[in-house]
Amino acid sequence: MKVIFNTDVRGQGKKGEMKEVSIGYARNYLLPRGLASDSEATPDAINAFKLKEKAKAAQAAREKAQAAENARKLEGVQVTVRAKAGSNGKLFGAVTSEAISKALKEQFDIDIEKNKIVQADPIKNFGSFNVKAKLGYEVSGTINVLVIEDK
Repeated sequence: MKVIFNTDVRGQGKKGEMKEVSIGYARNYLLPRGLASDSEATPDAINAFKLKEKAKAAQAAREKAQAAENARKLEGVQVTVRAKAGSNGKLFGAVTSEAISKALKEQFDIDIEKNKIVQADPIKNFGSFNVKAKLGYEVSGTINVLVIEDK
């Protein structure tokens, strides 16, 4: 049976390769685990596989461009986060990455997910801070955060 490998299978074939394998091996191992295409390697199936790979590459390129665009937007931006504090000037709790993400969206319409914002230490004081954002595809940016008192 001819199959198209979806992933590299040690000793059998590489991703995108079409190869003849035994019917039992294909039905009992490769197909149930999604390691190979679930139909025989017809010319239509090969073309469909290649089109899927091109679409995935195009999507990755769009996401990388969006990450680079977000990094460029972050360069000249200082996001203001309001927080409540006690009489000694310390914050109640800390400024979270979720609060920074919401403030970026509200103030500058920059959409960065909270799990992409990396804080070395929690922000527990008023002032100006630099927070790193890993935007994906080895692209990162720095968010300038100004924490002020909410009255």
